[in-house]
Amino acid sequence: MEKEKGIPRGDMIATITNALKTAAQKGVNSGQELKIEINPKNGQLHAWAVLKIVDSVSNPRTEMHIEKAQALKPGVVLGEMIDKEIDPSSLGRIAAQTARQAVMQRLRQFEKDRIYDDFKDQVGNIVTGTVRRRERTDIYVDLGKAEAVMPAKEQMPAEEFQPGDRIRSLLLEIENTPRGPEIILSRASARFVRRLFELEVTEIADGTVKIEAFAREPGYRTKIAVTSTDPKVDPVGACVGARGARVKTIVRELGGEKIDIIKYHASPREMIIEAFKPAVPREIILDEKNHRIILKVATDDLAIAIGRKGQNARLTSRLIGWRLDIEEFKAAGDDPRGNAIALLVRTFELDSAIAGRLVDMGINSPAAFEGVGAEDLVGGGFTADEAKVIIARITPASPQL
Repeated sequence: MEKEKGIPRGDMIATITNALKTAAQKGVNSGQELKIEINPKNGQLHAWAVLKIVDSVSNPRTEMHIEKAQALKPGVVLGEMIDKEIDPSSLGRIAAQTARQAVMQRLRQFEKDRIYDDFKDQVGNIVTGTVRRRERTDIYVDLGKAEAVMPAKEQMPAEEFQPGDRIRSLLLEIENTPRGPEIILSRASARFVRRLFELEVTEIADGTVKIEAFAREPGYRTKIAVTSTDPKVDPVGACVGARGARVKTIVRELGGEKIDIIKYHASPREMIIEAFKPAVPREIILDEKNHRIILKVATDDLAIAIGRKGQNARLTSRLIGWRLDIEEFKAAGDDPRGNAIALLVRTFELDSAIAGRLVDMGINSPAAFEGVGAEDLVGGGFTADEAKVIIARITPASPQL
């Protein structure tokens, strides 16, 4: 037991001794006070009945006559306690059976306590194990000294593990349940990726590079913002590694999950610019009171900024800690209808409402008036008087067209 289960010999001996004593006192030796010892070297068991010396015996299980006592141990006096050795086999079969059950129960308790003690200090660390089985959506993993479970919510999407596969995961927590300690593993937690970086990037492990902000969508994308306490160390370069070696190792472990590493800035404006590269924000509006950012980007950059199924926008919002709204940027000259109206108003001194109706007809430039008559305007919804005024206005300009 000591070698296989890691249970100290002294604890096992104490368990067996107490179990035998309790069982014997409930069985054939009920009412008798017993003393049991087990030799730790050879396992030999000795039992004694503890008796009180009296001159008149009323209960032979607890008392001994003084004459018998003096024969066993000369010099004893009334009222003293004497140990009388008894044959352990006389304790009875029930005592042996009860002792066996008590030993097995204590053994299970020892194992539970040992598992808890072994793993309580490893919470937050990465552990390696072998997939034992799958029950419904949960995966059970053999960690050598104990079995752990990875619930469905802590698994990465689209990852499949078969019995016998090696698996690395984060020891998320250890819970004490009535059945014993339950070890919970996770591959979906953001802390799993953080620990992978700490193991892979020595600068993070020694504190030169710090992970300031972190956001993750398991299986799809992770964004981390890093800083350096040493001006000579590039934090992003340290995490990426030579030719991307360090980050590639982590990406492989995560089954191809994309990882964006950016330089951390205390200013939300600078963080937004950094996080959305290569997309370039055209306008950033900060609402300090509501912790909200309105980001305007060009049409070409819209897809990059939002990302697949909105991932980039969501992760950036979590990374910065502000609510983020992305809108399409429209410059002052990006309104074709307004530009056309302004041109007609400027060229022919038309009323802007009249110019708007002309543009809606398709007449959006001075050149478009070529061949247009009053009847065409009336057919387009203008009154005869309005058509007359418009034709009068454009006629002087027609030679220039």
